[in-house]
Amino acid sequence: MAKKQEAEKELAAKNAELQGADTKVVKDNENIESEADSKLIEEIKSNTWNTPEGEFDWDLDEKGFGNYSDAERAKLEEQYAGTFNSINQGEIIEGVVVSINNKDVVLNVGFKSDGLVSLSEFRDLPELKVGDVVDVFVESQEDANGQLVLSRKRAKTQKSWEAINEALENDRIIDGFVKSRTKGGLIVDIKGVEAFLPGSQIDIKPIRDYDVYVGKTMEFKVVKINHEFKNVVVSHKVLIEDDLENQKSEIVAKLEKGQVLEGTVKNITDFGVFIDLGGVDGLLHITDISWGRIEHPKEVLALDQTINVVVLDFDDEKKRIALGLKQLSEHPWESLDKDLAVGSKVKGKIVTVADYGAFLEIIPGVEGLIHVSEMSWSQNLRSPQEFLKVSDEIEAEILTLDREERKMSLGIKQLTPDPWKNITDRYPVGSKQTAVVKNMTNFGVFVELEEGIDGLIHISDLSWSKKINHPNEFTKVGETLDVVVLELDEENRKLSLGHKQLEENPWDTFETIFTIDSVHEGTVLKVGDKGDIVALQYGVEGFCPSKHSVKEDGASLKVDEVAKFKIIEFNKENKRLVISHSRIWEDERAEARVEEFNARKKEAKVASSAVKKVKDSVEKSTLGDLDVLAQLKEQMEGDEKKSK
Repeated sequence: MAKKQEAEKELAAKNAELQGADTKVVKDNENIESEADSKLIEEIKSNTWNTPEGEFDWDLDEKGFGNYSDAERAKLEEQYAGTFNSINQGEIIEGVVVSINNKDVVLNVGFKSDGLVSLSEFRDLPELKVGDVVDVFVESQEDANGQLVLSRKRAKTQKSWEAINEALENDRIIDGFVKSRTKGGLIVDIKGVEAFLPGSQIDIKPIRDYDVYVGKTMEFKVVKINHEFKNVVVSHKVLIEDDLENQKSEIVAKLEKGQVLEGTVKNITDFGVFIDLGGVDGLLHITDISWGRIEHPKEVLALDQTINVVVLDFDDEKKRIALGLKQLSEHPWESLDKDLAVGSKVKGKIVTVADYGAFLEIIPGVEGLIHVSEMSWSQNLRSPQEFLKVSDEIEAEILTLDREERKMSLGIKQLTPDPWKNITDRYPVGSKQTAVVKNMTNFGVFVELEEGIDGLIHISDLSWSKKINHPNEFTKVGETLDVVVLELDEENRKLSLGHKQLEENPWDTFETIFTIDSVHEGTVLKVGDKGDIVALQYGVEGFCPSKHSVKEDGASLKVDEVAKFKIIEFNKENKRLVISHSRIWEDERAEARVEEFNARKKEAKVASSAVKKVKDSVEKSTLGDLDVLAQLKEQMEGDEKKSK
């Protein structure tokens, strides 16, 4: 401090000396001007200030002194330069506040002229006064007006960048002021340099309201600098994590299974809740929140809620802690009514419906399974959703109860009479009934006669005449069908039904109509690799093998084409009818060949008789006649050979 005061005194003395010198120069100039005014121009030109050559000598003063040697000149210049500080453009120097006005602050930096800095650059120093020392940046030694150009803002910024770079290189903590909120985080002012604080780097816990941090001064670590774009990224979270890492080790080292701790709900997910135990997080799984069934943890817990939890398990290396909440209360099965037993009726609410059944909650934490087979007396199992839905309040009967294993099975069909009891009285074999189609399979149709009474119509018992590949070709779910009871097994709860038995077997009649070799008109329904399906009269379908579906012109029959067919096979037991179209025109051709053969044979017989007559008259003929007869004979024999 003493050195500084001594330097200021020395600087003031030099300034006074310079001011005195300036005053003397001004007076000398005034004398010269006065003297020049009293002389003529010619006298001035002939003054001794001119050299013998008539040129002006700048080294001479008004008394004619001059002609300093180089050594003297260098010494004088050194003495003159020593009165000023050495200032270079781009460096940061200290300046003393000389005066303050409404616009500028005048600073003495020890240079030949004072510097001006805009007052707006000192807004962070509202108590600035004359004599204060501040850092400024030399932008230029002189501007167009010869004025020294200084900037306090640039000095602050450059020093700030130096501090930020040093903090990154040495992993040091730096202070910053949170200015405002921006997308994804906060803007932090670090000694005049704006830095970005991502939302994920504010704290170890998720931050829901960034605005609470605006206006606060906090500690940070610089994690990234982009020098090209002058971007700085800082983190407050890493400072917390460093502290917590030590705390975690201490907390985990003291953990014991069964230990009860107080914690704060930090985060809620679909699978559970993360609890802050004061420096280390533990997971409270959804299944360990409540003895009762819950769909989401938020049904029971809320963010920032303080609760007691018990340590279920932990991993020293991974620092994972499993917590429980329901374990702090007695298991509901312990409080279940002791009088409940198999056959007892219970009431509750449906909490879950699955493909195999539904769970009925009797009291929170005590559930029983209602299997789908125990929902209805029907043997045709359906979806549980057809009977129950979540939140339904129903009554059920206990079927099994195991208090040690804490398992219970329930039934609701037991609350209604068993429809299979005395079923033979209501549905005797041979009786005609009305049923509703409930389901279909490849082998038949399941129908319901009444609630709980199902029966099967085999695919072969649907129709006498039609060949059915799948029951959906014959009926649909929800339709009503008339049926006949074919078989009844009360013990095994099986009922066999038929539909075609409502009518007499038409194949008894078909046997007299579709006789072998009889011809009938039909329409091709389907063309296959092995043959065609043809619709005949009375709703009967026949099978025409591929080789029998060829027409007389060599082409094959097509779908929807109408033609005549001959019955070549009839099987009453298997209800099989084999037909042929080719056989019709093939038989016609064969008959035509037989008729032609018979006609030629008849002609040959007539010719033979004529030859015989000729032979009988040969003896009576002349030699000339014999020649004629010989020719006739050859002609007739040739015709006979042709006919054969």
